This record gives sequence, C-alpha cells and structure tokens, in this order.
Amino acid sequence: MRGIGLKAMNRTELKAILEAEGFPVQAYSLDGGLPDEAYCIGLDGDGWVYYYSERGGRSGLLSFPDEASACTYLLERLRHDIGGRPRPQ
Repeated sequence: MRGIGLKAMNRTELKAILEAEGFPVQAYSLDGGLPDEAYCIGLDGDGWVYYYSERGGRSGLLSFPDEASACTYLLERLRHDIGGRPRPQ
C-alpha cells in the first residue's frame, strides 16, 4: 500500500472521496481522537499519524511527514480492510 497512482490530497478531499465511495462515517476519523473502533489520522506534534482507535487506545501507530501521505495511507487502508461501495445517484 504505497499510493501508486493516487494524487496528493488533504483531509477535505479525502472526506469527499470516502463519502462518494460509501464508507460509514463511524469507521474513520480525520481529526484524530479516540473514537471507538475507527481508523484515524491526525496531526501529532510536528507530523501526521495513522492509528486504529479501539477501547480508548491506539494501535498500529504510523508516522507520516505530511497530511497528504497520511490521507493516502488511510484511504488505501480503508479500501483494503473495509471496501467501499458507491452511493446511489
């Protein structure tokens, strides 16, 4: 999962993609925090992090140098683990 072919994006653009692909909003957080059973990205110190939040803890913590890299990773992870489905027009 390295973002081959994906353009750099920010959280606003990522949110639009996730909504279009039908991912449930409860499955992710684009603002960090500790929601229950959610894939998360957020600003942490001088960089960005990805983690899975469950029962008040973080697991699978990864660091990224920028927002675009964290967004790309989260999108790929959600597509791989959950899979989206387009919303009806």
